[in-house]
Amino acid sequence: MTTNLNNISAWKYDLPKELIASRPTERRDDSRLMVVDRTSQSVHHHTIRDLPELLQSGDRLVFNDTQVLPARLFGYRTQTKGKWEGLFLDQPHEGLWRITGQTRGKLQAGECLTICPPEQTTPQLQLSLEERLNDGSWLVRPDADGDPVSLLNQFGTLPLPPYIGRAVADASDQDRYQTIFAKRPGAIAAPTAGLHFTPSLVESLAAHQITRSNVTLHVGIGTFRPVDTETLSDHTMHSEWYEVSSQTASDIKTTRATSSRIVAVGTTSVRTLESSCSTGSLQESQGLTNLFIQPGYEFKIVDQLLTNFHLPGSTLIVLVAALAGYDLTMEAYRIAVEQKYRFYSYGDAMLIK
Repeated sequence: MTTNLNNISAWKYDLPKELIASRPTERRDDSRLMVVDRTSQSVHHHTIRDLPELLQSGDRLVFNDTQVLPARLFGYRTQTKGKWEGLFLDQPHEGLWRITGQTRGKLQAGECLTICPPEQTTPQLQLSLEERLNDGSWLVRPDADGDPVSLLNQFGTLPLPPYIGRAVADASDQDRYQTIFAKRPGAIAAPTAGLHFTPSLVESLAAHQITRSNVTLHVGIGTFRPVDTETLSDHTMHSEWYEVSSQTASDIKTTRATSSRIVAVGTTSVRTLESSCSTGSLQESQGLTNLFIQPGYEFKIVDQLLTNFHLPGSTLIVLVAALAGYDLTMEAYRIAVEQKYRFYSYGDAMLIK
């Protein structure tokens, strides 16, 4: 019987909770690597340190250089003293933040939130609620001068996905939940495929004449939200800001001209590259993308993908299947569970060849 890939139930799989990685491996490059071979329709087992031997001289890896903001905020409703916690999302206008959060009761325009860094009691920052938006987020005005990055560095903490099980990031997370390529603040979640790379692995790749480039996609709140419709066609894809520089566009064109392969590190790099060639060829570009890559999509830039293992019923596992094929993807996930691979942000990786 043919599987209806538009039905979200087709993208579910059973995952034992003990396979969800709450902590990273001791070293970034200790992670296991499943190789999914589309030509032979087979699965092989390696470690991430094998990557230089699994790629070819001339291949180009493309990393997302976004940096995770300390966007997690804790505090209370100034008048009622009721606890509040939430996330900074972005700065849509000068002097205004967009946030989301949760508290008991219903927030009202005109209220204030008092933000206190974790383990501190002295009030530090006031956020005045100005307008509730249609998606449930709020426009707020901070009472302190400074750009969002500097204020968040003072009053926020690193956000962690809910499945990691820690409300507040600890010292280990501060280091390990950023990639070594992170240099452009703006994300509220890490591009997790890049977390496996160390300077020594990067050096080994370079010694094998494997080149690399960076793009930027600031991972947004949508990465935490599962598909809540019964069909993919009814799902509204979230938008995220991306940029491809002229240098990166030029380098990728040069690589493709030599018939070498573009290997996207992470689904965010895939969406960035494919979004920046909407006119038919890759070019310098920036803006918002809501590209939803599903089976049947014709990839224009990406040849291979290095990615982590994703949530059941998520848009990310759908993207993976668009490249690897549905049957091979679901078989790879079945094997990953059977072989006790580690899942999600701090988990192991998969290379789709």
